Amino acid sequence: MAGLFYILFFWLTGNALSLLTGGYVSGNIIGMILLFAVLCLKWVRAETVRPAARFLLGAMALFFVPYGVGLMDSYQVILENLWAIVVSGIVSTILVLIISGKTFQSLNRRARLRHLKHLRHDA
Repeated sequence: MAGLFYILFFWLTGNALSLLTGGYVSGNIIGMILLFAVLCLKWVRAETVRPAARFLLGAMALFFVPYGVGLMDSYQVILENLWAIVVSGIVSTILVLIISGKTFQSLNRRARLRHLKHLRHDA
């Protein structure tokens, strides 16, 4: 019960902060970040939150039912904008792949250079 309290408390706190700051960042995200910070700082023990988190993860499929019903209810709007949805999905996927790949290459290159510098320093 305590774990569910912490999860709901940080969800509510995140939503309140989101409203106070103009809603630029979703309250759910703010709440998750706050809960993560509290767990990292060990102000709340992970063992306290773990049972409630596992239960919620196990029931996650139920949380998508309202969104699925909403999609079925608004299928006409989706069909009218299908090309825009498909194109934006493809373009955003390609951009994410390119940016992720370039970031990995850059970080990998830096790690290799540090490793080589470390080997030269030891020799």
